[in-house]
Amino acid sequence: MLELRPSCENCDKPLPNGSIEAMICSFECTFCADCVTNVLHNVCPNCGGGFEKRPTRPTRCATENCIQNYPAGIVKKLRTPDPQKLAEMTRIFGHLPPNER
Repeated sequence: MLELRPSCENCDKPLPNGSIEAMICSFECTFCADCVTNVLHNVCPNCGGGFEKRPTRPTRCATENCIQNYPAGIVKKLRTPDPQKLAEMTRIFGHLPPNER
């Protein structure tokens, strides 16, 4: 189950459940759409993968699997990328589509 991390790991922008700006990699590194596009260039600084929109957890409990029973995470992970490491990851992976990295 996704943690639904509460904010962008780079700029700390709030990304609550339901945010259409939340982007995640396959390891659930969480960034806002602006940072993914303008800072990271769709390259995760932690794993080199690409990003996809983060799904939202239902707010209406049609089943037990909803936000009331499985709340979003509250622990922030602020990890502003190291500029040198990000440049290297972008050099290695930036020209490749995420599914070919």
